[in-house]
Amino acid sequence: MLNEEGAIAATLDAIRTGAPNAEVIVVDGESSDRSVDLARPRCDRLIVGPRGRARQMNAGAALASGDVLAFVHADTIVPSTFAADIELALDDSRIAGGRFDVTFDVRTPALDVVATMISTRSRLMRSATGDQALFVRREVFDRLGGYADIDLCEDVDFIRRMRRVGRLGCLRTPVITSSRRWRSHGVARTVVRMWIVKSLFLAGVSPQWLKRHYADTR
Repeated sequence: MLNEEGAIAATLDAIRTGAPNAEVIVVDGESSDRSVDLARPRCDRLIVGPRGRARQMNAGAALASGDVLAFVHADTIVPSTFAADIELALDDSRIAGGRFDVTFDVRTPALDVVATMISTRSRLMRSATGDQALFVRREVFDRLGGYADIDLCEDVDFIRRMRRVGRLGCLRTPVITSSRRWRSHGVARTVVRMWIVKSLFLAGVSPQWLKRHYADTR
């Protein structure tokens, strides 16, 4: 979490509804707004971790006690069947982890097409992004050494490594994620931008360089 006062309360409330028995850990990256005040009463534990999505998720995972880890971005709303869907997917011992389909918080024809494209491509290619509420068996996460300490594309890297030890469960239940970067930069431009980032990363371009040139929109 980093400066997510506009989203974090709804995100944590949805997790409590969808996974009432879950251990909810929030890792803040030194927010300067009211994020911490809003998150603290809605989670089991809140810590301030080293800033950076991969580092913050690893810090949270290190504190978790469960056999399954789920990583939910601060601007993502999970479904009411969140825990049940994950449990059902992991009943198959071949599944190492998985992700949900995705839709956006603002519905427009263009964004609906993008959401469908993301979910369909993910299912066909057995790939995923962090916006899709990734989940993984704890023993798999530990075996892989968690997320790589990189500034961008940590989700792409993690899923690529996870698929070497087991299958990716592609759940059709959608999570709702923020459309702010799409609305800020334009749908077509954002699609091209994301493809460039992923392609350059897979081609070996430094995540640090990519982070400088493709900063997140908040």
